[in-house]
Amino acid sequence: MTSPERPGPAGPREREDEAEAARLPAARRPPGEPERPTPAAPAPEAPAAPEAADEREPAADAPPADEPVHPDGGPPDAGAPDPAAATGARLLLAALWPPRATRGQLVAAALLFVLGLGLAIQVRAAGSDDTALRGARPEDLVRILSDLDDRTARLEDEKRQLEAQRTELETSSDQAEEARRQNEERERRLGILAGTVAAEGPGVMLRIGDPLGAVGADMLLDAVQELRAAGAEAIQINEVRIVAETAFTDRNGGVRLDGEPVSAPYVVRAIGRPQDLEPALNIPGGVVQSLENDSASVSVERPERITVDALRRAEQPDYAQSSP
Repeated sequence: MTSPERPGPAGPREREDEAEAARLPAARRPPGEPERPTPAAPAPEAPAAPEAADEREPAADAPPADEPVHPDGGPPDAGAPDPAAATGARLLLAALWPPRATRGQLVAAALLFVLGLGLAIQVRAAGSDDTALRGARPEDLVRILSDLDDRTARLEDEKRQLEAQRTELETSSDQAEEARRQNEERERRLGILAGTVAAEGPGVMLRIGDPLGAVGADMLLDAVQELRAAGAEAIQINEVRIVAETAFTDRNGGVRLDGEPVSAPYVVRAIGRPQDLEPALNIPGGVVQSLENDSASVSVERPERITVDALRRAEQPDYAQSSP
């Protein structure tokens, strides 16, 4: 029995033929010739390792070295702190603290602070009047409006009188005599205001009874201020003439006017237009209502004539002299 032939080891020539046949395309192989297995090419030698790890070229799809990489391989987290921003914040903090202000900068800052404080105070003071009016009661607003109307009427009357005096001076045949007469009239009017001359005319009389002793100097001063605002030209309380510099004080349980004691009942005489003086006292929330709230008895009378005969001593100035 004959044993099958075993192929022996291929020689060099046969190996070259097999490699050439593997390189040929299938169309150029002879028909019927089976495809021969391609011998494994010898493994190439491994390239020498680079001298340093940082000399390797990054892969094409690898992210830049300075760009943070998400742990899951996705895009960086938007909420993660930015190293560049943190570095900028540290630089800014280092530039601002500790402060390195010069003397000129400190002086400029102090001046700006003082200027801002002054502007704030001025704005607040300018708006204080409007704030007071917005928070006032309706009766207070009515009283303020009435006082403004009365003051406007008095100023218009004074303007007409001055214009009439000028006309008389310009048209008078004896201007010197007319000037003397006007000076005497002005002196009389100023004497009434200063309290050195007695006065008589229409007006009102205010009687204040104080059985409980609750009326103080401040209440009498409020009454005088209301009468002055309404146009009173001469005022007297009991036997004391009231002028611009009269002092109202409380002492030893009583009221003193310019150091002189006065007691209840207080009688206030005021010369002026009665149609203006009486409503100013009886206005809601005014003097009469305030005194009645303190258990004082108050009455307002309007006689035909009011006499103010209490006088003040005319004081001569020590240094001031009249100029020609």
